[in-house]
Amino acid sequence: MSEQKIPSNALQDYWTDAAQRWVLSLDVLRQRGDNHFTHAAMTAPNVLTFPVTLVMDGRKLERPVNYGLTRVTPPEDVPSDPRKPPIVVVDPRAGHGPGIGGMKDHSEIGAALAAGHPCYFVGFLPDPVPGQTVEDVCRAEAAFIAKAAELHPDADGKPIVIGNCQAGWQVMMMAALNPDLAGPIMLAGSPLSYWAGVHGKNPLRYLGGLLGGTWLTALSGDLGAGIFDGAYLVANFESMNLANTYWSKPYNLYAKVDTEAKRFLDFETWWGSPVLLNAGEMQWIADNLFVGNKLAAGLIRTSDGARIDLRDIKSPIICFCSWGDNITPPQQALDWILDLYDTIDDIVAHGQTIIYSVHPSIGHLGIFVSGQVAQKEHAEFVSFMDLIEVLPPGLYEAVIVEADKVEGERALIKGDYLFRLERRTLDDIRAFGVNDELDNKRFAAAARVSEINLGLYQTFLRPFVRATTNETTASFLRETHPYRLRFASFSDRNPAMAPIKQAANEVRAHRKTVAEDNPYLALERIGSAWITTWLESAGALRDAMTEAFFLNAYASPWLQAAIGLGGEQGAESRRAARDLKSEAEAAHLRARLEHLFDKGGLEEAFLRALIYIRLPEGTIDERGYNMLKIIRESRKAGERLDTQRFKDVFREQLQLVALDADRAMAALPKLAPPGSADADKALKALHLMMSARGAPPEEGQRRLAEVEALLGATPAQAEAPEVAAPRPRAVRKPKTATE
Repeated sequence: MSEQKIPSNALQDYWTDAAQRWVLSLDVLRQRGDNHFTHAAMTAPNVLTFPVTLVMDGRKLERPVNYGLTRVTPPEDVPSDPRKPPIVVVDPRAGHGPGIGGMKDHSEIGAALAAGHPCYFVGFLPDPVPGQTVEDVCRAEAAFIAKAAELHPDADGKPIVIGNCQAGWQVMMMAALNPDLAGPIMLAGSPLSYWAGVHGKNPLRYLGGLLGGTWLTALSGDLGAGIFDGAYLVANFESMNLANTYWSKPYNLYAKVDTEAKRFLDFETWWGSPVLLNAGEMQWIADNLFVGNKLAAGLIRTSDGARIDLRDIKSPIICFCSWGDNITPPQQALDWILDLYDTIDDIVAHGQTIIYSVHPSIGHLGIFVSGQVAQKEHAEFVSFMDLIEVLPPGLYEAVIVEADKVEGERALIKGDYLFRLERRTLDDIRAFGVNDELDNKRFAAAARVSEINLGLYQTFLRPFVRATTNETTASFLRETHPYRLRFASFSDRNPAMAPIKQAANEVRAHRKTVAEDNPYLALERIGSAWITTWLESAGALRDAMTEAFFLNAYASPWLQAAIGLGGEQGAESRRAARDLKSEAEAAHLRARLEHLFDKGGLEEAFLRALIYIRLPEGTIDERGYNMLKIIRESRKAGERLDTQRFKDVFREQLQLVALDADRAMAALPKLAPPGSADADKALKALHLMMSARGAPPEEGQRRLAEVEALLGATPAQAEAPEVAAPRPRAVRKPKTATE
């Protein structure tokens, strides 16, 4: 067996390539630094790939803010349908600048435009309006949504709102204060229950307790002369993944510098442009959300005393999260449901429709920027918002599967995926992992310690800090923040980078790449993998130590007693209070439904029977809904219900069947008398619907036979016609291979 010899020139080839990659990587960092300053010099910097036009300037509102509503100009080959409700994408202001919701052709905005919806984008300027508050921003967003609705009076529904990360909880607050304003609300990677998580994971939730609370937030705001630098937030995000920040990301650029440069620069333009917040805004967020966890508990009130209760939201709520997200894990995205409700009946009584979807692996940023996620999850959600609107109150999971793996009728599936909604219970949410009472008491103790430390800082240190701080010192601190300093160091502002630019041009002119089978290149990759593993281990050790400190320190009975949380106090006080207003509304709804069992005609009879037959399955998928639309559209324009009335009737019949199925079916012959033309039409439509997903299960077949008997069916009426396929959904092609 002969030994494989290393070519004599292998080392020389490797060192030539390695040196050239080093020069090119430094030049990319130089370009990143220049891009940072160019981007920062813009009046309204963003990373949108779509052209927009300003519609409403938040600075001109009664309570001015640095936000604005813009309309996205669709491509010429993808016109907007004026009948479709507008979609408003709200970007997060969590340290970075705006544009992530439309950073690529395949994105949230791209999916909205491809589906034919008019699209709007809510972004913001780098500097806040002096004195603006989180409440002011929520009021501005309400004004933006109202404006979008006003501009589309012929739309079949209210504006659909997508809130990314921080914008998600802000949109939820807006919707709680304005429950009749928006249509479906989609939250992408948005935390609403900040204490939630599981042991051994989610270390970010311990950070407030580890630092002794939010007094450091107050200190940062005072050092900034009333301004909180978003660079602190970005630095926190980067510190979570040591391996990616300090090795994997820069090494990936170095290893693939010939092909990776554009993608790296595009992303870093957004990632490397931190914005500013008013110190009061950041303090409110830290006190009430990050550490206080007051949103889901209904403990937040507006300046005029109104309580913000998420149970007041009437719009369907879609929560999209991921197991790969270490910033907003599924527990933080979903456990607000457990904070507010004890049973599914409570959700139904409040008239709320909640849908969730959990991606198996994508990271936090991938929820917004991944092209694959945009083409699958975002595209499917956008395409079936009208289905989501007619769902009865309750909890559902959205399941998106490849169409090729689906049994049964394929003609009614639009695109490459089947969109299905399956009923869930609160136990399904609990199965993701929840805090026990001891955990909740620990976090309550951390929140109380935070209040004490903040009070001590405000009393003893704040006067001194403010007396020694001014705009000049604050500006100096921002410019010398390590996060910003690295951009200045690797840019044309640094004279030492001039030779790098010249050398990079020479390298590009004489580039010599090393062969993939070069043994020294293999050693480089092995070394990189070792460094990555070491940094991941160091990060895991740090996180374990952080968790151990938090769990032990804040579980101390001595500490809890000293801050007034001894005995049974603490965790229970964070549960949302009884909602008498919603209970009264639910009682009123039941009273109104009592008079509707015998009311209606063909449409009501058909929808009631369909719901009754399919209800035991606990699932709704796009095939049945697409067939429902085909049946509706087959009727003459004068006999057809308009879209909004159709949605109202569908939801009404769902509520009637859920309230008393026996009574609802007993009244069916009054809506469509047996043997009448209406009964014949209802039966024909029902059999078409049954063909959409194949034969129903045994209980569904029994119920179908029951309905046929009630409507006086004949054997000949049991045959279903051919299924017509819906028009395929428009899909835009990516602009470049990297998208």
